[in-house]
Amino acid sequence: MITLYDHPLSPYAQKVKISLREKGLAYEAPMPGGLGAGGAQGAFVEASPRGEVPALVDGDVRIFDSTIILEYLDDAYPDPPMRPDSAADRARVRMLEEVMDTHFEAINWGLSEIRWFRRAQGAQAEAMFAAAKAQTEGFFAWLEKELGDREWFNGDRFGWGDLSVVPYVNGSVGQGNPPAEGSKLAKWLARANARPSVAACVADIAALNAGASMPNVADLVEKGLFKREYRDHRLEWMIKSGGLDVVVKGLERDNIRFAPPFG
Repeated sequence: MITLYDHPLSPYAQKVKISLREKGLAYEAPMPGGLGAGGAQGAFVEASPRGEVPALVDGDVRIFDSTIILEYLDDAYPDPPMRPDSAADRARVRMLEEVMDTHFEAINWGLSEIRWFRRAQGAQAEAMFAAAKAQTEGFFAWLEKELGDREWFNGDRFGWGDLSVVPYVNGSVGQGNPPAEGSKLAKWLARANARPSVAACVADIAALNAGASMPNVADLVEKGLFKREYRDHRLEWMIKSGGLDVVVKGLERDNIRFAPPFG
């Protein structure tokens, strides 16, 4: 059976779970320990030397990075295909994925840094919330144009273009920044969320939130026991959105981290 190292809140892992479910592939999805402090070990790190979810194990095959995993799944298990048929459309949806994985992901991640981890408070937090809202609305306008008159971002069938967008737009809804009611994007989101593969990801998050009581993560951050990973696009977002001092303080207090060394 396929093993997918997962965290339900990870949009990158959600992308892969949607593909697995659309293809009807059986899998198990353990959540590795040590993610919060950057201390992951064992079989998970063997599959993902960056210590990031998702990571996929399929027999002797070990793959990290959600895009590469999606490519592998379409190559190894081509029915039904997630990629569109034409080369032009495949390039189009990969560009969509690139934008969502980097520029867009950083917005929702940054909002979590402020809202849940309390990296900024007061007037600074409000200014960063406002910046994130304006940025999100800009991307929503771009997504509206990219969707056009299509039923799906992928074209005439649900696929790669859609699974690359829906986790992030759902994340924006969770952050209080939904698409405008009645917009093409909002109608697409309703269609996408009605699919069992996507609804299952939403259920995974609900199950996580309904589980054991969540610790006070802001206190854990303050004590250096929880270190969020500042990837390049996240670092860029924090600096350009008014949080340069957040980064400086995080470095001083040793409560942020970067990708681990290989080897």
